Amino acid sequence: MTDSTAPSRRDLLTMIGKVGGAAAMYQAMTALGHAAETQFTGPPVLTGAKPGASVVILGAGLAGMAAAYELQKAGYSVKILEFQDRPGGRNYSLRGGDSFTESDGTVQKVQFAPGNYLNPGPWRIPHHHKALLHYCRQFGVALEPFIQLNHNGFIHSSEAFGGKPMRYKEVATDFKGHTSELLAKAISAKALDDKLSAEDQEKLMEALRGWGVLDKNMAYTSSLKVSAQRGYDQAPGGGRNGAPTPSQIAKLQDVLDPQVWTAMSFYFSYVMQTTMFQPVGGMDMIGKAFAKKIGKIVTYNAKAVKVAQSDKGVTVSYKDVASGQMHDVSADYCVCTIPLSIISQVDMQVSPALKAAMKAVPYGGHVKIGLEFKRRFWEEDDNIYGGHSFTDQSITQLSYPNDKMFGRGPAVLLGAFARDLAGFQLAGMTPQQRIETALAQGEVFHPQYRKEYMNGVSVPWSRVPWILGCTSAWSEDNRKAHYKNLVTLDNRVVLAGEHASYYGGWMEGSILSGIDAITQIHERTQAA
Repeated sequence: MTDSTAPSRRDLLTMIGKVGGAAAMYQAMTALGHAAETQFTGPPVLTGAKPGASVVILGAGLAGMAAAYELQKAGYSVKILEFQDRPGGRNYSLRGGDSFTESDGTVQKVQFAPGNYLNPGPWRIPHHHKALLHYCRQFGVALEPFIQLNHNGFIHSSEAFGGKPMRYKEVATDFKGHTSELLAKAISAKALDDKLSAEDQEKLMEALRGWGVLDKNMAYTSSLKVSAQRGYDQAPGGGRNGAPTPSQIAKLQDVLDPQVWTAMSFYFSYVMQTTMFQPVGGMDMIGKAFAKKIGKIVTYNAKAVKVAQSDKGVTVSYKDVASGQMHDVSADYCVCTIPLSIISQVDMQVSPALKAAMKAVPYGGHVKIGLEFKRRFWEEDDNIYGGHSFTDQSITQLSYPNDKMFGRGPAVLLGAFARDLAGFQLAGMTPQQRIETALAQGEVFHPQYRKEYMNGVSVPWSRVPWILGCTSAWSEDNRKAHYKNLVTLDNRVVLAGEHASYYGGWMEGSILSGIDAITQIHERTQAA
Protein backbone atom coordinates (compact mmCIF):
# COMPACT_ATOMS: atom_id res chain seq x y z
CA MET A 1 0.00 0.00 0.00
CA THR A 2 1.34 3.42 -0.96
CA ASP A 3 1.76 6.05 1.75
CA SER A 4 -0.34 8.98 0.52
CA THR A 5 1.53 11.35 2.82
CA ALA A 6 4.92 10.63 1.26
CA PRO A 7 6.30 13.57 -0.76
CA SER A 8 6.28 13.28 -4.53
CA ARG A 9 9.52 13.37 -6.46
CA ARG A 10 8.71 16.95 -7.44
CA ASP A 11 8.05 17.92 -3.81
CA LEU A 12 11.31 16.29 -2.79
CA LEU A 13 13.31 18.23 -5.39
CA THR A 14 11.59 21.45 -4.38
CA MET A 15 12.47 20.95 -0.71
CA ILE A 16 16.06 20.09 -1.56
CA GLY A 17 16.32 23.18 -3.75
CA LYS A 18 14.96 25.49 -1.04
CA VAL A 19 17.33 24.18 1.61
CA GLY A 20 20.46 23.36 -0.34
CA GLY A 21 20.21 25.58 -3.39
CA ALA A 22 20.66 24.84 -7.07
CA ALA A 23 23.75 22.68 -6.60
CA ALA A 24 21.99 20.38 -4.15
CA MET A 25 18.97 20.16 -6.42
CA TYR A 26 21.18 19.24 -9.38
CA GLN A 27 22.79 16.48 -7.34
CA ALA A 28 19.36 15.14 -6.42
CA MET A 29 18.23 15.35 -10.05
CA THR A 30 21.23 13.29 -11.07
CA ALA A 31 20.33 10.63 -8.51
CA LEU A 32 16.76 10.55 -9.80
CA GLY A 33 17.85 10.22 -13.40
CA HIS A 34 17.03 13.77 -14.49
CA ALA A 35 20.61 14.73 -15.29
CA ALA A 36 23.66 12.72 -16.16
CA GLU A 37 27.16 12.96 -17.53
CA THR A 38 27.37 14.39 -21.00
CA GLN A 39 27.07 11.78 -23.73
CA PHE A 40 29.45 13.54 -26.12
CA THR A 41 31.73 11.06 -27.87
CA GLY A 42 32.86 13.27 -30.74
CA PRO A 43 31.56 15.79 -33.27
CA PRO A 44 28.53 14.81 -35.36
CA VAL A 45 29.04 12.83 -38.56
CA LEU A 46 27.14 14.76 -41.23
CA THR A 47 28.34 13.02 -44.37
CA GLY A 48 26.62 13.30 -47.70
CA ALA A 49 25.25 16.83 -47.43
CA LYS A 50 23.27 17.78 -50.51
CA PRO A 51 24.91 20.50 -52.63
CA GLY A 52 23.35 23.88 -51.96
CA ALA A 53 21.56 22.83 -48.76
CA SER A 54 21.28 25.90 -46.54
CA VAL A 55 20.62 26.76 -42.89
CA VAL A 56 20.01 30.12 -41.21
CA ILE A 57 20.86 30.28 -37.52
CA LEU A 58 19.40 32.82 -35.11
CA GLY A 59 21.94 33.68 -32.45
CA ALA A 60 25.73 33.62 -32.32
CA GLY A 61 25.99 32.06 -28.89
CA LEU A 62 27.77 28.76 -28.41
CA ALA A 63 24.78 26.69 -29.56
CA GLY A 64 24.51 28.64 -32.79
CA MET A 65 28.22 28.82 -33.52
CA ALA A 66 28.82 25.13 -32.75
CA ALA A 67 25.97 24.28 -35.11
CA ALA A 68 27.38 26.59 -37.78
CA TYR A 69 30.89 25.17 -37.48
CA GLU A 70 29.79 21.58 -37.92
CA LEU A 71 27.36 22.43 -40.75
CA GLN A 72 30.10 24.28 -42.63
CA LYS A 73 32.43 21.30 -42.26
CA ALA A 74 29.74 19.10 -43.77
CA GLY A 75 29.26 21.39 -46.77
CA TYR A 76 26.10 23.27 -45.85
CA SER A 77 25.66 26.94 -46.67
CA VAL A 78 25.23 28.76 -43.35
CA LYS A 79 24.30 32.26 -42.22
CA ILE A 80 23.97 33.53 -38.64
CA LEU A 81 21.88 36.51 -37.53
CA GLU A 82 22.97 37.97 -34.19
CA PHE A 83 21.14 40.72 -32.31
CA GLN A 84 24.23 41.99 -30.50
CA ASP A 85 27.42 43.48 -31.93
CA ARG A 86 29.57 40.58 -30.74
CA PRO A 87 29.58 36.77 -30.68
CA GLY A 88 29.23 34.53 -27.61
CA GLY A 89 25.83 35.35 -26.14
CA ARG A 90 26.07 34.80 -22.37
CA ASN A 91 29.65 33.62 -22.94
CA TYR A 92 31.37 36.98 -22.53
CA SER A 93 33.56 39.07 -20.25
CA LEU A 94 33.37 42.70 -19.10
CA ARG A 95 36.63 44.64 -19.14
CA GLY A 96 37.79 48.18 -18.52
CA GLY A 97 36.29 50.50 -21.14
CA ASP A 98 33.19 48.34 -21.68
CA SER A 99 29.73 49.49 -20.74
CA PHE A 100 26.67 47.55 -19.62
CA THR A 101 23.14 48.83 -20.23
CA GLU A 102 20.21 47.53 -18.20
CA SER A 103 16.68 47.12 -19.52
CA ASP A 104 15.59 50.49 -18.09
CA GLY A 105 18.44 52.30 -19.83
CA THR A 106 20.75 52.50 -16.80
CA VAL A 107 24.35 52.43 -18.01
CA GLN A 108 27.33 51.18 -16.06
CA LYS A 109 30.83 51.94 -17.32
CA VAL A 110 33.44 49.35 -16.42
CA GLN A 111 36.61 50.86 -14.97
CA PHE A 112 38.72 47.76 -14.35
CA ALA A 113 42.47 48.03 -14.82
CA PRO A 114 43.94 46.49 -18.02
CA GLY A 115 43.89 42.69 -17.87
CA ASN A 116 41.16 42.50 -15.24
CA TYR A 117 37.67 41.27 -16.08
CA LEU A 118 34.37 39.89 -14.81
CA ASN A 119 32.64 36.90 -16.37
CA PRO A 120 28.95 37.88 -15.93
CA GLY A 121 27.68 34.57 -17.28
CA PRO A 122 29.46 31.20 -17.37
CA TRP A 123 32.76 31.18 -15.53
CA ARG A 124 33.86 27.58 -14.99
CA ILE A 125 34.03 24.31 -16.91
CA PRO A 126 33.62 20.90 -15.21
CA HIS A 127 36.00 18.16 -16.32
CA HIS A 128 33.16 16.01 -17.67
CA HIS A 129 31.82 18.65 -20.08
CA LYS A 130 33.41 16.81 -22.95
CA ALA A 131 31.92 18.71 -25.87
CA LEU A 132 33.08 22.10 -24.65
CA LEU A 133 36.55 20.79 -23.80
CA HIS A 134 36.73 19.19 -27.25
CA TYR A 135 36.19 22.50 -29.00
CA CYS A 136 38.56 24.33 -26.64
CA ARG A 137 41.28 21.84 -27.59
CA GLN A 138 40.44 22.01 -31.28
CA PHE A 139 40.37 25.80 -31.39
CA GLY A 140 43.42 26.32 -29.20
CA VAL A 141 41.64 27.96 -26.26
CA ALA A 142 44.14 27.89 -23.38
CA LEU A 143 42.63 26.70 -20.11
CA GLU A 144 43.82 26.97 -16.52
CA PRO A 145 42.55 25.44 -13.26
CA PHE A 146 39.45 26.92 -11.66
CA ILE A 147 39.74 26.29 -7.94
CA GLN A 148 36.49 25.13 -6.42
CA LEU A 149 37.16 23.79 -2.94
CA ASN A 150 39.46 25.94 -0.84
CA HIS A 151 39.70 24.80 2.77
CA ASN A 152 40.80 28.31 3.76
CA GLY A 153 37.63 29.94 2.44
CA PHE A 154 34.96 31.10 4.86
CA ILE A 155 31.49 29.96 5.84
CA HIS A 156 29.31 32.59 7.47
CA SER A 157 25.94 32.23 9.14
CA SER A 158 24.27 34.99 11.10
CA GLU A 159 22.71 32.26 13.28
CA ALA A 160 25.84 30.33 14.24
CA PHE A 161 29.33 30.86 15.69
CA GLY A 162 28.17 34.20 17.09
CA GLY A 163 27.86 35.53 13.56
CA LYS A 164 31.60 35.16 13.01
CA PRO A 165 32.86 33.69 9.71
CA MET A 166 34.62 30.37 10.12
CA ARG A 167 37.16 28.73 7.86
CA TYR A 168 35.78 25.83 5.84
CA LYS A 169 38.48 23.54 7.26
CA GLU A 170 37.33 24.37 10.80
CA VAL A 171 33.64 23.66 10.38
CA ALA A 172 34.12 20.68 8.06
CA THR A 173 36.47 19.02 10.55
CA ASP A 174 34.13 19.79 13.45
CA PHE A 175 31.09 18.49 11.56
CA LYS A 176 32.63 15.10 10.86
CA GLY A 177 34.13 14.97 14.35
CA HIS A 178 30.87 15.61 16.17
CA THR A 179 28.84 13.30 13.94
CA SER A 180 31.45 10.56 14.30
CA GLU A 181 31.19 10.84 18.08
CA LEU A 182 27.39 10.62 17.92
CA LEU A 183 27.52 7.53 15.74
CA ALA A 184 30.11 5.94 18.00
CA LYS A 185 27.78 6.53 20.98
CA ALA A 186 24.92 4.90 19.08
CA ILE A 187 27.06 1.82 18.47
CA SER A 188 28.13 1.69 22.13
CA ALA A 189 24.48 1.91 23.16
CA LYS A 190 23.78 -1.09 20.92
CA ALA A 191 21.40 1.01 18.83
CA LEU A 192 22.79 -0.53 15.66
CA ASP A 193 22.91 -4.18 16.71
CA ASP A 194 20.10 -5.05 14.30
CA LYS A 195 21.87 -3.26 11.45
CA LEU A 196 25.48 -4.35 11.81
CA SER A 197 27.29 -7.52 12.82
CA ALA A 198 29.69 -7.36 15.74
CA GLU A 199 32.62 -7.48 13.32
CA ASP A 200 31.24 -4.63 11.20
CA GLN A 201 30.56 -2.56 14.32
CA GLU A 202 34.17 -3.00 15.36
CA LYS A 203 35.35 -1.93 11.91
CA LEU A 204 33.05 1.09 11.92
CA MET A 205 34.22 2.17 15.38
CA GLU A 206 37.82 2.08 14.18
CA ALA A 207 36.87 4.05 11.07
CA LEU A 208 35.07 6.66 13.16
CA ARG A 209 38.06 6.99 15.46
CA GLY A 210 40.33 7.84 12.53
CA TRP A 211 37.86 9.69 10.33
CA GLY A 212 36.43 11.82 13.13
CA VAL A 213 39.77 12.22 14.95
CA LEU A 214 38.22 10.91 18.16
CA ASP A 215 40.18 10.44 21.37
CA LYS A 216 40.66 7.19 23.32
CA ASN A 217 37.19 7.61 24.80
CA MET A 218 35.65 8.02 21.32
CA ALA A 219 34.98 11.70 22.07
CA TYR A 220 35.60 14.66 19.77
CA THR A 221 37.65 17.18 21.73
CA SER A 222 40.27 19.85 21.07
CA SER A 223 43.70 18.34 20.50
CA LEU A 224 46.79 18.71 18.39
CA LYS A 225 45.60 15.84 16.19
CA VAL A 226 42.31 17.62 15.55
CA SER A 227 44.13 20.90 14.95
CA ALA A 228 46.25 19.21 12.31
CA GLN A 229 43.03 19.22 10.25
CA ARG A 230 41.09 22.28 11.41
CA GLY A 231 44.05 24.57 12.11
CA TYR A 232 45.93 25.67 15.23
CA ASP A 233 45.72 28.63 17.55
CA GLN A 234 49.49 28.78 17.12
CA ALA A 235 50.81 26.87 14.14
CA PRO A 236 53.93 24.68 14.40
CA GLY A 237 57.14 26.65 14.12
CA GLY A 238 60.86 26.28 14.63
CA GLY A 239 63.25 26.99 17.46
CA ARG A 240 62.37 27.85 21.04
CA ASN A 241 58.76 28.87 20.40
CA GLY A 242 58.00 26.25 17.78
CA ALA A 243 55.49 24.21 19.77
CA PRO A 244 51.93 24.42 18.34
CA THR A 245 48.86 25.02 20.43
CA PRO A 246 45.51 23.42 19.60
CA SER A 247 42.47 25.38 18.50
CA GLN A 248 39.11 25.21 20.25
CA ILE A 249 36.49 23.13 18.45
CA ALA A 250 33.04 24.59 17.73
CA LYS A 251 29.88 23.45 19.46
CA LEU A 252 27.74 20.75 17.89
CA GLN A 253 24.77 23.13 17.71
CA ASP A 254 26.78 25.55 15.56
CA VAL A 255 28.08 23.00 13.07
CA LEU A 256 24.55 21.71 12.54
CA ASP A 257 23.60 25.09 11.06
CA PRO A 258 22.38 24.64 7.44
CA GLN A 259 25.08 26.98 6.11
CA VAL A 260 27.69 24.43 7.18
CA TRP A 261 26.29 21.27 5.64
CA THR A 262 24.98 22.98 2.47
CA ALA A 263 28.43 24.46 1.84
CA MET A 264 29.99 21.04 2.36
CA SER A 265 27.45 19.31 0.11
CA PHE A 266 28.01 21.95 -2.58
CA TYR A 267 31.34 20.33 -3.42
CA PHE A 268 29.87 16.83 -3.55
CA SER A 269 27.50 17.85 -6.33
CA TYR A 270 28.39 16.03 -9.52
CA VAL A 271 28.56 19.21 -11.55
CA MET A 272 30.41 21.21 -8.88
CA GLN A 273 33.28 18.82 -8.22
CA THR A 274 36.75 20.18 -7.74
CA THR A 275 38.38 19.55 -11.12
CA MET A 276 37.26 22.57 -13.13
CA PHE A 277 38.79 24.94 -15.65
CA GLN A 278 38.53 28.46 -17.02
CA PRO A 279 39.91 30.05 -20.20
CA VAL A 280 43.09 32.04 -19.71
CA GLY A 281 42.22 35.72 -20.05
CA GLY A 282 38.45 35.51 -19.70
CA MET A 283 35.48 33.34 -20.61
CA ASP A 284 34.91 35.25 -23.84
CA MET A 285 37.99 33.58 -25.30
CA ILE A 286 35.72 30.62 -26.15
CA GLY A 287 33.16 32.70 -28.04
CA LYS A 288 35.91 34.55 -29.87
CA ALA A 289 37.54 31.26 -30.87
CA PHE A 290 34.28 29.94 -32.31
CA ALA A 291 33.69 33.20 -34.18
CA LYS A 292 37.16 33.03 -35.72
CA LYS A 293 36.61 29.46 -36.90
CA ILE A 294 33.23 30.03 -38.56
CA GLY A 295 34.45 33.09 -40.43
CA LYS A 296 32.41 36.00 -41.78
CA ILE A 297 29.01 34.37 -41.83
CA VAL A 298 27.58 36.37 -38.91
CA THR A 299 25.44 39.45 -39.47
CA TYR A 300 25.58 41.44 -36.24
CA ASN A 301 23.05 43.99 -34.97
CA ALA A 302 20.35 41.92 -36.66
CA LYS A 303 17.10 41.64 -34.72
CA ALA A 304 14.93 38.76 -35.93
CA VAL A 305 11.27 39.79 -36.03
CA LYS A 306 9.61 37.01 -38.04
CA VAL A 307 10.25 33.39 -38.97
CA ALA A 308 8.01 32.12 -41.76
CA GLN A 309 8.19 28.54 -42.97
CA SER A 310 6.61 26.29 -45.53
CA ASP A 311 7.24 22.78 -46.81
CA LYS A 312 9.92 24.23 -49.08
CA GLY A 313 11.96 26.38 -46.71
CA VAL A 314 12.24 29.20 -44.18
CA THR A 315 12.35 32.98 -44.49
CA VAL A 316 13.64 35.08 -41.59
CA SER A 317 12.84 38.78 -41.53
CA TYR A 318 15.21 40.88 -39.46
CA LYS A 319 15.77 44.53 -38.62
CA ASP A 320 19.16 46.20 -38.77
CA VAL A 321 19.47 47.68 -35.26
CA ALA A 322 21.43 50.75 -36.39
CA SER A 323 19.42 51.79 -39.46
CA GLY A 324 16.05 50.21 -38.77
CA GLN A 325 15.98 48.76 -42.28
CA MET A 326 14.28 45.41 -42.80
CA HIS A 327 15.92 42.47 -44.60
CA ASP A 328 15.02 38.86 -45.42
CA VAL A 329 17.14 35.73 -45.38
CA SER A 330 15.85 32.48 -46.88
CA ALA A 331 17.19 28.98 -46.30
CA ASP A 332 16.11 25.38 -46.29
CA TYR A 333 16.11 25.17 -42.49
CA CYS A 334 16.39 27.39 -39.43
CA VAL A 335 18.12 26.75 -36.10
CA CYS A 336 16.71 29.18 -33.53
CA THR A 337 18.79 29.72 -30.40
CA ILE A 338 16.96 32.82 -29.16
CA PRO A 339 16.30 32.51 -25.40
CA LEU A 340 12.74 31.52 -24.57
CA SER A 341 12.45 34.63 -22.41
CA ILE A 342 12.81 36.75 -25.57
CA ILE A 343 11.35 34.56 -28.30
CA SER A 344 7.84 35.93 -27.74
CA GLN A 345 9.09 39.10 -29.46
CA VAL A 346 9.50 37.12 -32.69
CA ASP A 347 6.57 36.15 -34.93
CA MET A 348 7.30 32.42 -35.14
CA GLN A 349 5.25 30.35 -37.58
CA VAL A 350 5.52 27.06 -35.74
CA SER A 351 3.13 24.40 -34.51
CA PRO A 352 0.85 24.99 -31.49
CA ALA A 353 2.78 22.33 -29.58
CA LEU A 354 6.08 24.17 -30.06
CA LYS A 355 4.49 27.52 -29.24
CA ALA A 356 3.17 26.08 -25.98
CA ALA A 357 6.59 24.66 -25.14
CA MET A 358 8.28 28.02 -25.77
CA LYS A 359 5.93 29.68 -23.27
CA ALA A 360 6.28 27.01 -20.59
CA VAL A 361 9.79 27.67 -19.30
CA PRO A 362 10.55 30.54 -16.87
CA TYR A 363 14.02 31.97 -16.34
CA GLY A 364 15.90 32.43 -13.09
CA GLY A 365 17.35 35.76 -12.03
CA HIS A 366 21.00 35.78 -10.96
CA VAL A 367 23.17 38.74 -10.02
CA LYS A 368 26.93 38.93 -10.23
CA ILE A 369 28.95 41.80 -8.83
CA GLY A 370 32.60 42.30 -9.70
CA LEU A 371 34.63 44.37 -7.24
CA GLU A 372 38.10 45.68 -8.09
CA PHE A 373 40.49 46.21 -5.20
CA LYS A 374 43.89 47.89 -4.99
CA ARG A 375 45.63 44.68 -3.97
CA ARG A 376 44.99 40.96 -3.48
CA PHE A 377 44.44 41.25 0.27
CA TRP A 378 42.59 37.89 0.39
CA GLU A 379 45.90 36.30 -0.56
CA GLU A 380 48.29 38.58 1.31
CA ASP A 381 46.31 38.90 4.54
CA ASP A 382 44.01 35.85 4.63
CA ASN A 383 45.95 33.20 2.67
CA ILE A 384 43.03 32.50 0.32
CA TYR A 385 44.01 31.51 -3.21
CA GLY A 386 40.96 30.82 -5.34
CA GLY A 387 37.80 29.08 -4.17
CA HIS A 388 34.70 30.48 -2.50
CA SER A 389 33.31 31.83 0.75
CA PHE A 390 29.62 31.38 1.59
CA THR A 391 27.16 33.50 3.57
CA ASP A 392 23.46 33.56 4.39
CA GLN A 393 23.37 37.24 3.37
CA SER A 394 21.92 38.27 0.02
CA ILE A 395 25.29 38.31 -1.75
CA THR A 396 25.34 34.52 -1.13
CA GLN A 397 29.00 33.94 -1.89
CA LEU A 398 32.36 35.46 -2.71
CA SER A 399 34.64 33.87 -5.29
CA TYR A 400 38.33 34.59 -5.43
CA PRO A 401 40.23 34.96 -8.72
CA ASN A 402 42.07 31.91 -10.00
CA ASP A 403 44.56 33.75 -12.16
CA LYS A 404 47.61 35.98 -11.55
CA MET A 405 48.09 34.72 -8.02
CA PHE A 406 50.77 36.54 -6.03
CA GLY A 407 50.42 39.40 -8.50
CA ARG A 408 50.83 43.06 -7.66
CA GLY A 409 48.32 45.78 -8.34
CA PRO A 410 44.52 45.76 -8.73
CA ALA A 411 42.51 42.56 -8.94
CA VAL A 412 38.82 41.71 -9.34
CA LEU A 413 36.94 39.57 -6.83
CA LEU A 414 33.44 38.23 -7.43
CA GLY A 415 31.70 40.08 -4.64
CA ALA A 416 28.27 38.47 -5.09
CA PHE A 417 26.67 35.56 -6.87
CA ALA A 418 23.06 35.88 -5.77
CA ARG A 419 20.28 33.59 -6.92
CA ASP A 420 16.54 33.18 -6.47
CA LEU A 421 14.99 35.73 -4.07
CA ALA A 422 18.35 37.28 -3.19
CA GLY A 423 19.04 37.79 -6.88
CA PHE A 424 15.77 39.63 -7.43
CA GLN A 425 16.35 41.74 -4.32
CA LEU A 426 19.69 42.94 -5.64
CA ALA A 427 18.32 43.39 -9.14
CA GLY A 428 15.72 45.82 -7.77
CA MET A 429 18.46 48.14 -6.51
CA THR A 430 20.40 50.79 -8.39
CA PRO A 431 23.96 49.85 -9.43
CA GLN A 432 25.32 52.05 -6.64
CA GLN A 433 23.08 50.35 -4.06
CA ARG A 434 24.18 46.91 -5.23
CA ILE A 435 27.84 47.85 -4.84
CA GLU A 436 27.17 49.30 -1.39
CA THR A 437 25.35 46.11 -0.36
CA ALA A 438 28.21 43.96 -1.62
CA LEU A 439 30.75 46.04 0.28
CA ALA A 440 28.73 46.10 3.51
CA GLN A 441 28.05 42.36 3.47
CA GLY A 442 31.53 41.44 2.25
CA GLU A 443 33.07 43.23 5.22
CA VAL A 444 31.84 40.32 7.33
CA PHE A 445 34.62 38.28 5.72
CA HIS A 446 37.19 40.96 4.95
CA PRO A 447 37.35 44.19 6.99
CA GLN A 448 39.83 45.50 4.38
CA TYR A 449 37.00 45.98 1.85
CA ARG A 450 36.43 49.72 2.25
CA LYS A 451 40.08 50.66 2.44
CA GLU A 452 41.07 48.63 -0.62
CA TYR A 453 37.98 49.13 -2.85
CA MET A 454 38.44 50.90 -6.20
CA ASN A 455 35.37 50.32 -8.39
CA GLY A 456 32.82 47.70 -9.39
CA VAL A 457 30.12 46.60 -11.79
CA SER A 458 26.93 44.62 -11.22
CA VAL A 459 25.05 42.45 -13.73
CA PRO A 460 21.44 41.62 -12.79
CA TRP A 461 20.43 39.06 -15.40
CA SER A 462 16.72 39.76 -15.02
CA ARG A 463 17.51 43.27 -16.31
CA VAL A 464 19.74 42.24 -19.24
CA PRO A 465 17.73 43.47 -22.27
CA TRP A 466 18.61 40.64 -24.64
CA ILE A 467 17.56 37.83 -22.32
CA LEU A 468 15.66 39.20 -19.25
CA GLY A 469 16.84 36.28 -17.15
CA CYS A 470 19.86 34.11 -16.58
CA THR A 471 19.08 30.48 -17.31
CA SER A 472 16.06 28.34 -18.06
CA ALA A 473 14.29 26.89 -15.02
CA TRP A 474 12.49 23.74 -16.12
CA SER A 475 10.20 22.02 -13.65
CA GLU A 476 9.69 18.27 -13.72
CA ASP A 477 6.11 18.71 -14.91
CA ASN A 478 7.11 21.13 -17.67
CA ARG A 479 9.77 18.78 -18.96
CA LYS A 480 7.29 15.94 -19.09
CA ALA A 481 4.72 18.03 -20.95
CA HIS A 482 6.84 20.16 -23.26
CA TYR A 483 10.50 19.17 -23.52
CA LYS A 484 10.16 16.75 -26.41
CA ASN A 485 8.12 19.24 -28.41
CA LEU A 486 10.65 21.98 -27.71
CA VAL A 487 13.67 20.07 -29.00
CA THR A 488 12.10 18.27 -32.00
CA LEU A 489 12.40 19.61 -35.54
CA ASP A 490 9.15 21.44 -36.33
CA ASN A 491 8.89 21.13 -40.12
CA ARG A 492 11.78 23.45 -41.04
CA VAL A 493 12.55 25.03 -37.66
CA VAL A 494 14.40 23.53 -34.69
CA LEU A 495 15.36 25.14 -31.38
CA ALA A 496 18.70 24.96 -29.60
CA GLY A 497 20.33 26.50 -26.54
CA GLU A 498 20.84 25.64 -22.90
CA HIS A 499 17.05 25.61 -22.54
CA ALA A 500 16.92 22.74 -25.04
CA SER A 501 19.03 20.43 -22.88
CA TYR A 502 19.23 18.68 -19.54
CA TYR A 503 22.31 20.79 -18.79
CA GLY A 504 20.42 24.03 -18.26
CA GLY A 505 22.65 26.97 -17.48
CA TRP A 506 25.81 25.32 -18.78
CA MET A 507 27.72 25.91 -22.01
CA GLU A 508 27.85 22.15 -22.48
CA GLY A 509 24.08 22.04 -22.73
CA SER A 510 24.10 24.76 -25.38
CA ILE A 511 26.65 22.96 -27.53
CA LEU A 512 25.00 19.56 -27.21
CA SER A 513 21.62 21.00 -28.14
CA GLY A 514 23.13 22.69 -31.18
CA ILE A 515 24.66 19.41 -32.30
CA ASP A 516 21.37 17.57 -31.88
CA ALA A 517 19.51 20.28 -33.81
CA ILE A 518 21.72 20.03 -36.87
CA THR A 519 21.74 16.23 -36.64
CA GLN A 520 17.95 16.31 -36.96
CA ILE A 521 18.23 18.62 -39.97
CA HIS A 522 20.82 16.39 -41.62
CA GLU A 523 18.72 13.28 -41.05
CA ARG A 524 15.74 15.03 -42.64
CA THR A 525 17.72 16.15 -45.67
CA GLN A 526 19.12 12.66 -46.14
CA ALA A 527 15.68 11.11 -45.88
CA ALA A 528 14.35 13.55 -48.47
